Amino acid sequence: MTDLSGAVVLVVGASGGLGSRITALLSAAGATVITASRASGWDLRDGAMPTSLVGVVEREHGRLDGLVITAGVVAFGAADEVSDETVDELFAVNAAGPIRLIRAASALLKASSAEGRSPFVVTLSGVVAESPTAGMAAYSASKAALAAFVSAASRELRRAGVRLLDARPGHIETELSTHPIAGSAPRLRAGLSPDAVAERIVKAVVDGERDLPSSAFAG
Repeated sequence: MTDLSGAVVLVVGASGGLGSRITALLSAAGATVITASRASGWDLRDGAMPTSLVGVVEREHGRLDGLVITAGVVAFGAADEVSDETVDELFAVNAAGPIRLIRAASALLKASSAEGRSPFVVTLSGVVAESPTAGMAAYSASKAALAAFVSAASRELRRAGVRLLDARPGHIETELSTHPIAGSAPRLRAGLSPDAVAERIVKAVVDGERDLPSSAFAG
């Protein structure tokens, strides 16, 4: 079990439909939540952003016990028509940015473990990391890259007492699909409730789970 009371948790992508709900649940559980988003000036496309952001957290709070990364972008379109600019942005925001954040936060998270707490990282690669989707090939690849990194890094950081948790829900009823960086969303079936997904993720954090495959969000 992970006690969130008093934990210092950084949520990146906190202004989004899912990030805002996770932020509210963490706060309700007693965590001190630091929020970051592109709207507040923290852009994952900036390679220097992760180190700068973690530095701010350390100066203002002295420690970090949890990192939740819900920021992401989506694109639609044929695999043989996706532009270089779209590929670059997908991988910058969905893969490279989260990887840099985890790397930048690792020292503080290890220190949290050494002080007797139960630090964690939550990423959101989504069902496309398990089942790459036609019409979303580049997006699927960027999310699969993140899932692969977390899978390997979790085995390394576990030795230092840091838990990495990747969540892979299916389509969620947020505004992400209505604001793609390229292409237009096809007609999608009704998605998962963002409230239910946020609750499931926070429950997994509290319960000490280490993986949330798409099947964890069924029913």
